[in-house]
Amino acid sequence: MNRLQCAEQLRKALQMFAQTLTDDEAMEIATVYPAWASGVPYAVYTMVTYGENEVGDPQLYRCVQAHTSQSDWTPDVTPALWTAIGLAPDDVPIWSQPTGAADAYNTGDRVHYPDADGPIYRSLIDGNVWAPDVYPTGWEVEE
Repeated sequence: MNRLQCAEQLRKALQMFAQTLTDDEAMEIATVYPAWASGVPYAVYTMVTYGENEVGDPQLYRCVQAHTSQSDWTPDVTPALWTAIGLAPDDVPIWSQPTGAADAYNTGDRVHYPDADGPIYRSLIDGNVWAPDVYPTGWEVEE
């Protein structure tokens, strides 16, 4: 096996491992994730990069519905298929739709909603999988 083949296998192994990281851990190594591409079958929980975030780093997205990508279904315009992962410039996470109990928000968790420019909300309950405008009694706006 030549060096190029070894490097490709190592990159593939890193990308497989990277799919198991938390959002915070994933953001630290965003360049390891594959770039989104059209015509690719994506499974739920798959992480990809597409475009750049506010600080110029690759923007991470998590697949929330299995599908084969199309050129007009880019991650930035299809929230039914992709959830953006990231932090606002003040290091507060941007709200993203939890995929289940494992990544639901808990009491005291803080998020910007609906985007990095939105107000900061604090979860009032454990297991919170609802957006602040969908279940307002589960959130309070920070002053």
